[in-house]
Amino acid sequence: MILVDTGPLLALFDPQDPDFSGCHAVLKSLDQPLYTTEAVLTETFHLLAPGSRGALGLMRFVEEGHVTVMALETADILRAFELMDKYSDCPMDYANASLVTIAEKMKTLSIFTLDSRDFSTYKIKKGHQYHSPNILGPQGVL
Repeated sequence: MILVDTGPLLALFDPQDPDFSGCHAVLKSLDQPLYTTEAVLTETFHLLAPGSRGALGLMRFVEEGHVTVMALETADILRAFELMDKYSDCPMDYANASLVTIAEKMKTLSIFTLDSRDFSTYKIKKGHQYHSPNILGPQGVL
C-alpha cells in the first residue's frame, strides 16, 4: 500500500508541472496499490482548473481504480487535528494530516509525495513506536 499526496497527483495530470515526467516514472515503477484521502483529492481538484484536461484525467484515474480514495471516520479526523496541533510549527495542513492518520491506521510507511521536507519531519505511529515514512518521489526513495 502506497499513499499518494497532492503534489504527485497534481504533477501526473498537469503536463506543464516540472515533476510531470518524474512522477510518471515513479508511478510506472510502483507495484503496490495506491491510496489517498478525500482531503488530498479535494486539494488536488482545487489546484487543477475545473473542467481542465488535468481534472478530467484525475477523475478517470479514480474511476478506473488506479487509486482508492479513503474517507476518514470521526476518530481519524480527531487524530488529524492532533497531528496538526503537534506539527503546528511546520505547519501541517489537513491533507497531510489525513495521510499520516491513514498511514498509522493502515500500518504503512510508504508515501508518494513531492513534499519531502515536511514528510521527513512527520513521524508515523506503527504499533507502539514512531517511524519516519518512506518517501517516494521523482528521484526514487528519498
